[in-house]
Amino acid sequence: MTTSHARILGLTALAVALLAIPLAAATGNVRILQTNSAGDNVHVIDPATNKVVGTIEGIEVGHGVVAAPDGSRIYVSNEADHTLDVADGKTLKVIKKIPLSGRPNNIAVGKDGRRVYVSINVAPGAVDVIDTASQTRVKSIPTQGQVHNTYVTPDGRYVVAGSIVGSTVNVIDAKTEETTWVHKFDLGVRPMAFSQNPDGSTKWVFVQLSELNGFAVLDFATRKEVNRITLPALTAGRKEVKVGGNASHGVAVTPDQKSLIVNSRLNSAVYKYSLPDLKLVAQTEINGIDPNWVTLTPDGKLAYVAIAGSDWVSAIDIASMKQVAKIPVGYVPKRNATAILP
Repeated sequence: MTTSHARILGLTALAVALLAIPLAAATGNVRILQTNSAGDNVHVIDPATNKVVGTIEGIEVGHGVVAAPDGSRIYVSNEADHTLDVADGKTLKVIKKIPLSGRPNNIAVGKDGRRVYVSINVAPGAVDVIDTASQTRVKSIPTQGQVHNTYVTPDGRYVVAGSIVGSTVNVIDAKTEETTWVHKFDLGVRPMAFSQNPDGSTKWVFVQLSELNGFAVLDFATRKEVNRITLPALTAGRKEVKVGGNASHGVAVTPDQKSLIVNSRLNSAVYKYSLPDLKLVAQTEINGIDPNWVTLTPDGKLAYVAIAGSDWVSAIDIASMKQVAKIPVGYVPKRNATAILP
């Protein structure tokens, strides 16, 4: 099925959902971008139909993926070539390969789309800054430890880079592109998610840590860890699944700031916690191996969880925490992202 065909099929189903989506999102089609870490492509999923409607080809060992705010470009970090690959948002064809300072991991895009920030997972560690107008690397920001995941805070003011080896969270001012502060954990830093204050500033950072089946809560204002949550024990009759270097991988805050979605690789499950009280509300067991990453639709209704060990994506209704679709994708799907494409 082509992207244009998917637009036609999705218009009716999206009409109601678009009322709950921010105005900026209403100018295009909501899509889920799914990288395949053991393949050479990226799958594009239509959440209205839960079908793959397009594929970006020729990106070997794709790691992170993001789209420009206007959907004109899709950016994928290419571990094989040490490049940031740029694809056209309409044609899904790779149009540029931007050389990086080292092997990349996850990536983030600035709120205005003028910068892409690339995690460099090579010692001593850095965040490469890509100018999207010139499509060149314009700076490498040093970090304490090589970087696995990089994010932009919801207000766009900060770039936050986490290091597994350094066990650090590096907070960079997006305006000056200089490090503002660093927090040191006792374990390696994995995925992160952010909650907001009423004024839109960052309240908490939810930090998944190596070997912790749960997450830490880092207060952004005080720069201190204020809580640490362990996910529930396995239900009777189920066994732990030990894959990779950590137990819990993939976390997201719903757009209404009321729920936190957390993956457990160890438990093969996905959990929902209420915010701000961090009470366990619901969970769903994944009939597959390695729930590895999660992204949400802009209306906060669906979570898309990459099941890395089973080569499919689980679509979960957040209200009921029930799986509503299993979407076959490529080999070892890991990082995914939500995009608004033309």
